[in-house]
Amino acid sequence: MELREFEDVRYEVDRGLAWITIARPERFNSFRGRTVDELVRAFKAAWTDPTVGVVALTGEGEQAFCAGGDQKQRNETGDYGPTETGLFEVETLHRVIREIPKPVIAAVNGVAVGGGHVLHVLCDLSIAAEHAIFGQTGPRVGSVDAGHGTGFLARVVGEKKAREIWYLCRQYSAADALAMGLVNTVVPFKDLRAEVEKWCAELLEKSPTALALAKQSFNIDSEPRAGVAQFANTALGLYYRTDEAMEGRNAFVEKRAVDFKKFRK
Repeated sequence: MELREFEDVRYEVDRGLAWITIARPERFNSFRGRTVDELVRAFKAAWTDPTVGVVALTGEGEQAFCAGGDQKQRNETGDYGPTETGLFEVETLHRVIREIPKPVIAAVNGVAVGGGHVLHVLCDLSIAAEHAIFGQTGPRVGSVDAGHGTGFLARVVGEKKAREIWYLCRQYSAADALAMGLVNTVVPFKDLRAEVEKWCAELLEKSPTALALAKQSFNIDSEPRAGVAQFANTALGLYYRTDEAMEGRNAFVEKRAVDFKKFRK
């Protein structure tokens, strides 16, 4: 698969491990439409490459894993920018992370919030740097992931904690994330890549077919969320056009306090 024209993503394969890196550090590795397209293509490249046994998703630098959807892009164009198909394929990205029959490790190198938090939750395993920050921002910026980002999160940390994360939009340390079962382990940032490679080496010793079957078996339990995700994606597109959603977006871009009081009924 041709990957040379990537602009927002880096793709490299090293000893059975495919590294997929969101390379937009100037935007805290937030994603626009092009980023999502490239991520989908990178995961499919790893899927079809017989030399790849494990995939690692990370962000460039040490500030951010992914800060979610690019709100500045949303403010500039009213959406997340042009895409290959004309569709914003974030739901496709969620599905390919779940459906690729190979373990996916999130190497959380910094802030993982909003849609970026959803990405790490959907990965099979999460390894975090000590300074990583986790949390949701949707209700604060006029957005929400009512698909896997909510229901699947509840399966990971429990209903009460998942509702706290989504309703209050608080931020949590890597130590907090480890305590609630949101990540598998925490290491100093300087050791993050080596730790991912260590876990990868262990996984590459295992039967690839057994790992694929195990992953698919785990997924079956939460697969009904896929239909909800499609419904939620349609509803979100409608919500984004409302004054209420635009207030959240505008407040974020203008760096001012958000005011949702007038939208309460």
